[in-house]
Amino acid sequence: MTNKRKQRENYSTLVIHSTDNSFCFGYRKKNNLESDKFFIKKFDNDLCSNLINDLNKFISKENLQKINKLSISIGPSNFNASRLIVVLARTISQQINCPLDSFSSFEIMAKRIASKNNIFTNKKSFWIYKKLKRKGFIAGKYEIFHNGKTSSELVIREIVLPKIVKELESKELFFEAVYDDKEDLKELLNLSNKNLLNSNIDSWKKVLPLYPISPIN
Repeated sequence: MTNKRKQRENYSTLVIHSTDNSFCFGYRKKNNLESDKFFIKKFDNDLCSNLINDLNKFISKENLQKINKLSISIGPSNFNASRLIVVLARTISQQINCPLDSFSSFEIMAKRIASKNNIFTNKKSFWIYKKLKRKGFIAGKYEIFHNGKTSSELVIREIVLPKIVKELESKELFFEAVYDDKEDLKELLNLSNKNLLNSNIDSWKKVLPLYPISPIN
């Protein structure tokens, strides 16, 4: 067994995710899916005060020190939630010398949306969008990178980061963004696992919130 494979099998992962009205934590011990723990909470105006308190209740200081990988979602989601999660994750990453990486909320749900709509053909692309309160949409583009026979084998890559678009092109496939806290936490843990060996301790410096729009839109 190679050292890299041993590393994959013996590390623990913490993930933090947010939507428009919820924040979530996920924890996986030693890459064992059966060890998965989740915390999901709806928030109103109390996110700032609750985020750290709830994290402390979710994971002990001892287990937090043993984290080998930290991954977060960076939006599109609630503006304040994305900002606070990034600040919290960067701080933890620096303090415990743990690699940090990030994924857009649309990338996290892309596999689930592709599976639901039977999109399995290699190189097939589609967009995920979210309608804005005013005019326009936020949309990101995704492509089937590996044509697996089952949804668990499906690999999808983000080829256009979520951005503002005025209209949805009728010639392309578009699916509305649908958050599913628990399923998205599972996928974020899986993405974190696959990306472990490509991370480094200073990776937190590159992790920033995704702000396609201003917080007032």
